[in-house]
Amino acid sequence: MIVNYDCAIVGGGPAGLNAALVLGRARQNVALFDNGQPRNAVTQESHGYLTRDGVTPAEFRRIAYEEVLKYPSAKHWPEEVTDIRKSEQGFVLTVGAGEQVQARKLILSAGLKEKLPDIEGLRDFYGRSVFNCPFCDGWELRDQPLAIISDHPAALHKTKLLLHWTRDLVVCTNGGDNLTAEQEEQLASRGIGLVKTPIAALEGRNGKLELIRFTDGKEILRSGGFIDPIQLPYVNFEDSLGYRTARHGGIVADEMGRTSVPGLFAAGDAAYVMPSQLIYAAASGSKAAMSVMAELTEENWNNQ
Repeated sequence: MIVNYDCAIVGGGPAGLNAALVLGRARQNVALFDNGQPRNAVTQESHGYLTRDGVTPAEFRRIAYEEVLKYPSAKHWPEEVTDIRKSEQGFVLTVGAGEQVQARKLILSAGLKEKLPDIEGLRDFYGRSVFNCPFCDGWELRDQPLAIISDHPAALHKTKLLLHWTRDLVVCTNGGDNLTAEQEEQLASRGIGLVKTPIAALEGRNGKLELIRFTDGKEILRSGGFIDPIQLPYVNFEDSLGYRTARHGGIVADEMGRTSVPGLFAAGDAAYVMPSQLIYAAASGSKAAMSVMAELTEENWNNQ
């Protein structure tokens, strides 16, 4: 037996949760699929979200689910969606156990997964003293000796940005050579170090970075840093649903979350909403839910 919903939401991060909240309050039957493996599980604290600054991801999810599920038409499915197909009524979703759910509308909000640089020891420090977002974690590392570990073309911009939190910076390209001679001169003129040698390992204790060791044997003392991980879609239903994706892999959607596929919406990091912060993701989830409501409202009116 297939269970029917007005809307299915794949992904229980801030975008999906906020979409479920809006739809639940609008008395729509909504199924929220969440496998309980959020990308920010390594994060100690989340910042930049008014009234929740410093909240742990686990506490944020606990509060959010408590608020969402008090609306009886919102249902939580702690399942991984393995397949999605279009149907005459909208979409059919299959979960891990083989059970199927049908929904008139669909919001994809499963976000991104990160591919970290292949550096020994990095995972021991990521989310504890090495991060990717200065707005999220720059305050906690203020006035400390930091490293920007990146071979990304935007490394210079991140360096400029981090000067608001500390003046003690070293750029480590890990063997990359993306900076121009002019950019290297700009770094040197401001007393910012530059090391192009590949990194052998990050070392420290209890999640606290202490030094960076390079393949030529040299070392620099650093107590934290920032990296530029590669962002990849957490789920990919492009082949079965036919939505458009951008070069970076995010689902192409307009400012209200509408995609190129009728009835399909994308929110949060799944639509590459940047910066990758709670407040941006939650706002995009709210917009997508309102777009869903606009379509359901017109369809219900015309079918009466």
